[in-house]
Amino acid sequence: MSVETTSPKPARPSLPKLPFRLPVDGYVLALIGTVIIAAILPARGIGADAMGYVTYLAVALLFFLYGARLSPQAILAGIMHWRLQGLVFLATFVTFPILGVLIALVFRPWLTPDLSTGLIFLSVLPSTVQSSIAFTSIARGNVPAALCSASISNLLGIVVTPLLVALLLSGHGGGFSLSALRDIALQLLLPFGLGQAARPFVGKWIVAHKKLTSFVDRGSILLIVYGAFSEGMVAGVWSQLSWQSLALVLVLDLLMLAIGLVITTVVSRRLKFSKEDEIAIVFCGSKKSMASGIPMANILFAGQAVSLIVLPLMLFHQAQLMACAAIARRYARRAEPTAQ
Repeated sequence: MSVETTSPKPARPSLPKLPFRLPVDGYVLALIGTVIIAAILPARGIGADAMGYVTYLAVALLFFLYGARLSPQAILAGIMHWRLQGLVFLATFVTFPILGVLIALVFRPWLTPDLSTGLIFLSVLPSTVQSSIAFTSIARGNVPAALCSASISNLLGIVVTPLLVALLLSGHGGGFSLSALRDIALQLLLPFGLGQAARPFVGKWIVAHKKLTSFVDRGSILLIVYGAFSEGMVAGVWSQLSWQSLALVLVLDLLMLAIGLVITTVVSRRLKFSKEDEIAIVFCGSKKSMASGIPMANILFAGQAVSLIVLPLMLFHQAQLMACAAIARRYARRAEPTAQ
């Protein structure tokens, strides 16, 4: 009697692993998807009004969470590091605006008025918060300084950015007014203050649930982008944009980012900051916040082609994520300092 044996099934060949990691992250794909949805199914009428209310509440919630996470002691400690904070402030609100105005003036013949306005508006925005801190942490830099610097930059930006818009874009359709400043304060600064007041009660819980802030941060941006691009589709402003203009804006964004990165790196080294402080300066002083920028654009440029004005900011956002990720990995590979 023979025993029937079964031979083992041959193992399926495993798919080869990619030798590189795609530079576009999932959030950028979500942004692209949001723009496509807005192009196919833009919000109209009552739907657009409802979207406006939901977006307003989402942004207010985001700044409430920022306020609840940041301790007053951290704010004070960050302010006391005046050399670092001063350099980041100068890079964010002096160097970049000069750079943005010069680039917009030189390339104005090849740019539409809205894109030219968008480049200048991009240059006067405050720094990012979450990505600046994340990249500083990856690069083994001064994380507390980055936290304070990015947060202070956003608080100052609530007032400084509208003032710079009034100064630099008064002849380009900038919609600054005292009522606009009031609206920005109500949507951004007031929720931040309420978050600070509620911090003793909810601060620990919010810090322990960091994904909540990340979800609200990214979700609010997707809502804002959908609303802005829906409005652009309904108004037909996208018919004014050519592929040549889109490519030129991307090149100018990359130029502005590269110059900002070089200046912050060289100046911090010339002033003999520690490597950890240099990392915080580079990441906080060379980046621009989409979380603050798009809500401000909706207020400051109400009635204009906001979707085109914020287009340079959206492209810059992707460029800064890719560039800073590479720079952070390079910083992280440096040797640990030897103990004396």
